[in-house]
Amino acid sequence: MSKAKILVAPPPLMIVDTNLSRAWARLLLQILDGAGTEVAPLTLSLSGFDENGVASENPAVRHALDRLLKRKNRLVVDDVAFTIFPQRLWEMSRGDRARLFTLYRATFPRWQAMNRKANGRGLYFERMVMYGRGPCNGNQLEWILSQYNSRTGVRRSMLQATTFDPERDHVASAQLGFPCLQQVSFEPTPAGLVTNAFYATQQIFDKAYGNYLGLAQLGAFIAREMGMPLARLNVMVGVAKLERIRKTDADFAPLVTAARALLAPPPVTVQSNSAKSAFSASVAS
Repeated sequence: MSKAKILVAPPPLMIVDTNLSRAWARLLLQILDGAGTEVAPLTLSLSGFDENGVASENPAVRHALDRLLKRKNRLVVDDVAFTIFPQRLWEMSRGDRARLFTLYRATFPRWQAMNRKANGRGLYFERMVMYGRGPCNGNQLEWILSQYNSRTGVRRSMLQATTFDPERDHVASAQLGFPCLQQVSFEPTPAGLVTNAFYATQQIFDKAYGNYLGLAQLGAFIAREMGMPLARLNVMVGVAKLERIRKTDADFAPLVTAARALLAPPPVTVQSNSAKSAFSASVAS
């Protein structure tokens, strides 16, 4: 009697890093150097934020990616990040979150009209602050912050915002570009705020880097309003996939070169005998 073959799902790819560019580069090269074009599932955990919650980045990788995105007529990193958190509007608001929300509500129609095809169903930050129903007129972030700051002992399950809405998003379309991000939760810890994000799917080439940056900026905003540093960002992805560009595309070359340089181990310094002797003599004296 033959035994049925038991199929085992692959374990998650775990990427833990203190630099956003390096974490994303590790994901990209995992795909380019391996078989297939998908990672399922992916868990990426990022720390190393500065006192203002700004993520560490590598300019060479960031610039190479932005150049390639422009060449392929895709949104650059900052524009993708803006869909999750409007950093430019927050800077204009000068630390006043009520003004941030007012500015965003007033300007959202313009952002949506700039790319009606991509943004017709909404933007992630819009879903978080203009959900359409719920307390605080659908502003989930204001509800989270006002509840957290109003008293001690707020239940932790309250500190979450959803972007997926079955009423609007359970449709039978063969492809649906929005929303891939389902939910964001916030966990205050003794080390600072931990932000968790959950994606059903994620595009590695044209969205992932901007997703991570936007989530880090959102986390920094929430952490500031809660009176603590941003300690960590965790991103859980059901399927991370490389699409809209071929692995063999020649235009990849500058970006891949920058990514490999960032991941290369530091050179080993070999001390000459004469240098060793000089050092020994100085120690002896």
